[in-house]
Amino acid sequence: MRLRPATPADFGFIRSLTCDPAYAPFIGDDDEAQLARYLADPAARLLIWEDAAPLGFAIFREIGEASGRVELFRLALSGAGKGGGAAFMTALIDFAFGELQAKRLWLDASSENLRAQKLYERVGFTLEGQLRQHWYRPALGYAVDLMLYGLMRDKWCNAKA
Repeated sequence: MRLRPATPADFGFIRSLTCDPAYAPFIGDDDEAQLARYLADPAARLLIWEDAAPLGFAIFREIGEASGRVELFRLALSGAGKGGGAAFMTALIDFAFGELQAKRLWLDASSENLRAQKLYERVGFTLEGQLRQHWYRPALGYAVDLMLYGLMRDKWCNAKA
């Protein structure tokens, strides 16, 4: 399996995941115009995780920040909950600290997305904070907490050594 840059031909696949009931409560569904902006933005990368066919996607943002931080803004994997998440996350982390030369990788998760939180912690992220009642969920009728996770390059490199 490998990561590759997304193309406009991948937009249908990406949107199929963001509309999937397994992900829809947790991630936004960008239209094709916004996905095209990610492709054009030098501070972003839109990637596809594939084997013989696309299996997932991820969006990195904040590339090139003076602090060295990079945000793993959005990700989704087809067949959620079937055990492929750790390999996908490992490839994304390797990409961030290798290709993007990040010093710090961060992401957030909705408090009700326990599966994602467990995966992030299992691959080495640290829970760094919680913004209470931060995201309003219209379908739920209430706000949920935003969980902030971070991973430092030296911790990742030392764990792999």
